Amino acid sequence: MTSASRVAPHRVRRYAGWPVLYGVGVLAAVTAAALSALSVAESLTATGLPDPGPVTIYGLPAVRAAGEIAAVTAVGSFLFAAFLVPPQKNQVLDADGYRALRVGTVASGIWAVCATLMVALTVSDVSGQPVAAHLNPMEIWSVAGLVDVAGAWRWTAVFAVVVTLAGMPVLRWSWTPVLCAGSLATLLPLALTGHSSSGGAHDLATNSLVIHLVAGALWAGGLFALLVHALRGGGHADVAARRFSAVALWCFVAMALSGVVNALTRIALADLVTSRYGWLVLAKVTALVALGFLGWAQRRRGVTALRKDAGNRAALVRLALVEAVVFGLTFGVAVALGRTPPPPPRDLDLSVPAVEIGYDLAGPPTLGRVLFDWRFDLIFGTAALVLAVGYLIGVRRLRGRGDAWPTGRLVSWLLGCLVLLLATSSGIGRYMPAMFSMHMVGHMLLSMLAPILLVLGAPVTLALRALPAAGRDEPPGPREWLLAALHSRVSRVLTNPFAATALFVVGFYGLYFSGLFDAVVDSHGAHLAMNLHFLLSGYLFYWVVIGVDPTPRPIPPLAKLGVVFASLPLHAFFGVVLMGMSTVLGADFYRSLKLDWHTDLLGDQKLGGGIAWAAGEVPLVIVLVALFVQWRRSDQRTATRLDRAAERDDDADLAAYNAMLAEMARRDRAGN
Repeated sequence: MTSASRVAPHRVRRYAGWPVLYGVGVLAAVTAAALSALSVAESLTATGLPDPGPVTIYGLPAVRAAGEIAAVTAVGSFLFAAFLVPPQKNQVLDADGYRALRVGTVASGIWAVCATLMVALTVSDVSGQPVAAHLNPMEIWSVAGLVDVAGAWRWTAVFAVVVTLAGMPVLRWSWTPVLCAGSLATLLPLALTGHSSSGGAHDLATNSLVIHLVAGALWAGGLFALLVHALRGGGHADVAARRFSAVALWCFVAMALSGVVNALTRIALADLVTSRYGWLVLAKVTALVALGFLGWAQRRRGVTALRKDAGNRAALVRLALVEAVVFGLTFGVAVALGRTPPPPPRDLDLSVPAVEIGYDLAGPPTLGRVLFDWRFDLIFGTAALVLAVGYLIGVRRLRGRGDAWPTGRLVSWLLGCLVLLLATSSGIGRYMPAMFSMHMVGHMLLSMLAPILLVLGAPVTLALRALPAAGRDEPPGPREWLLAALHSRVSRVLTNPFAATALFVVGFYGLYFSGLFDAVVDSHGAHLAMNLHFLLSGYLFYWVVIGVDPTPRPIPPLAKLGVVFASLPLHAFFGVVLMGMSTVLGADFYRSLKLDWHTDLLGDQKLGGGIAWAAGEVPLVIVLVALFVQWRRSDQRTATRLDRAAERDDDADLAAYNAMLAEMARRDRAGN
């Protein structure tokens, strides 16, 4: 009797989480299938396709909803293992983190299976042919490349398989943030397709959808992971709940704002009450409000109860179960929304640029249009504002406790954020997709100027000084995570001068001279990826050569100077090659825009090459000045250290040197 009573609770705790996750997945699948069935006739009429059969009609939304529950479960589980529960002191995952890791790995595998099934179901849906009757698996997989949505599902399946395989051997904490980022990446192919990726304002719609999906995955997935952890009776529940509560709050804000933007780009306010699509949007809004209220109640009851007593999980579990049910319904509604044709666009006479890039252009780029014709970039523009505000908060915290922070670093960081904002949201960012020369202006600002200014702001040093250190026996926090990232193997590889230079320079040649630019120039997602690559590769390079922040691989100033002079000629040669080319990069896409004021594509490309060639001069001056200042300060610190050492030992080194000279002189006299 005693033995059974000891074993039974353990089994309940170990396996209690999976029925909840399966139940949420089934609820989402049933909701999606039921709501999608209501708009089947409308969808078939709008597309003019034949009925693909009940397997596709009901199976597609059900599999997608269940797969998305698996996807967010993977994201949340990896997030939980990485940041919500602490590892052991030797950085090996403890039992709670390892269990979350295993749940995330299994969920990624389920997500991969669902994504693979979605390839077949999507091809069946767009062709109007039943899956089993007319299409075999090999044909479906090959045909998927001809259908954007099916191709996105194929990439999703590949990414999910990679995450699953990568998660299997992991035991150490250092890989869990990478797995979390990888699981989020599996959501991106879908974010770049569907209703949001076409029609007018699709740049705003796509960017808002990316933010919406990432925030939703972190929120829902984190909640599922926390609920499973609480049901199992895992440790550090109070820490996990408190940390997740902060994450959930910001995710709620991001989802609300991005959802509003996305909805307003798709439908008019009147359509909310006059169309089935609008009704589903209102259902999502209602669910989001309910989730916000439940989150508020969780902070007041569940988290508060855990702060008072780490073993009191009843309120947390009750509210989390209700939240999980609402999330299941919400995911079902979201999938049905994607299956429902939106109302006709308000403007049926869209111009070619509005269809291709999402908006119209008033005319050729002038100084006034470049400076004042803004279109805010929801991803990079928001990032610029968040980075600026976060830095100011850190400086305020330092100065609030009496610590100084150089004004030059503050100004440099804010200028870097301003350059990032201008490059992506001003007229420069507006004209970047339509003109190669403006694309190159943005490229140079993002890869050459903004990174230099950001690096000189020393954000890592500021964070290490502003963030509080965890106590001796306390779980590691943001400061400890940052230190672990700095000393990680990945950081050591990336900060190798050869690796940083290769990413910085080779990216230019690989993008423009390999045919890749021609293949992706018409893709909004590709432009986002290019901007991100320009910014990160530039930051990494200049962090290595002029960075104030510590690096895992510090190199002497002379070596830094050598890296700069070795890389910049390659950059200048890149511009020269562009100016000498007779083939226009992205010619088909630029001609398809039908801009009557932009017809000399080769001349515009030569101008872009000239911009790339000349853009290296200003960064070179800034880099040389920064290296000179750092070299001078290093010499001053060395001299100061030697002077202090001399004061401590009464200049013993100088006395020894003088004694040596005197002895040499005595020996010379004795020899004569």
